[in-house]
Amino acid sequence: MQQAIIGYHQDDEGHWVADLRCGHGQHVRHQPPMTSRPWVLTEEGRRAFLGTELNCKKCEEGGDGFDPTGAQS
Repeated sequence: MQQAIIGYHQDDEGHWVADLRCGHGQHVRHQPPMTSRPWVLTEEGRRAFLGTELNCKKCEEGGDGFDPTGAQS
């Protein structure tokens, strides 16, 4: 399920995590050659990607108790 990036935070290891509209987070690491996301390394780059939609696997899989409507499962 596609969800917009609404913010960012760093995890305990200093990796950047995109905060998604649904309330979940998704790592947005820059680890070439496997993953090339140089934009995540600067505040300006991260700001430019606000609103970009990422596929939220947690929403697709369900079962984590999160419901974007606010209902508890």
